[in-house]
Parts: sequence; structure tokens; C-alpha cells
Amino acid sequence: MELARVEGTIVSTMKSERLKGRKLTLINLVGPDTQPINSYLVAIDPLGAGVGEIVLAVRGSSARQSDDLATVPTDTSIVAIVDSVEHLGKMVYRKDQPKKTRSAS
Repeated sequence: MELARVEGTIVSTMKSERLKGRKLTLINLVGPDTQPINSYLVAIDPLGAGVGEIVLAVRGSSARQSDDLATVPTDTSIVAIVDSVEHLGKMVYRKDQPKKTRSAS
């Protein structure tokens, strides 16, 4: 699993039948301090994560482990929306705090 921040959505009218009705999300991988590492991925989002939220993403065959995604052609999916991250004894992210205080050091 990898930490990532949701940065946007992807809209595609022409796509595989197995992707129809699926939310496609643009995510940016982040380090344990929740700072972006500028490594962008497109992920299937069955949970409805919002822009700015930190999520857990899985890649490869793990992205298709749930029954709902078993036949979906995806290499990345969101499996959790993160409530908080503590790194080196400091709270670096809390979902319920305004964005400007999320990465306080």
C-alpha cells in the first residue's frame, strides 16, 4: 500500500465496458510526511475520496482483489481514506483539520 493525495478526477466518455460507471481519480503519491513526491497515477476510486484527501492506494494484482474489481482492467485502486498520519512522533495529517495545518512540522 502507498499513501497518496487525491488531486483531481479523470473524465473519459470512451472507455472499456468494464470501466463504465467507475470513478477515475488522479492521485499523487506522498511520503510519510504527506508531502507530494510528484509521482502521479490514475486510480479506480470505489470509496468516493475527495480532492485533497490522503488515501491508501494499491497497485498491481492487489488493485483487483475485491469482488467488485476482480474483472476491472486497473493497475491502481484506492482501498482506504486516511483519517490521520503520525510520522516520527508528530501528527502530520488529520482529515478534520484545515489544509494549511495538515503538514505542520
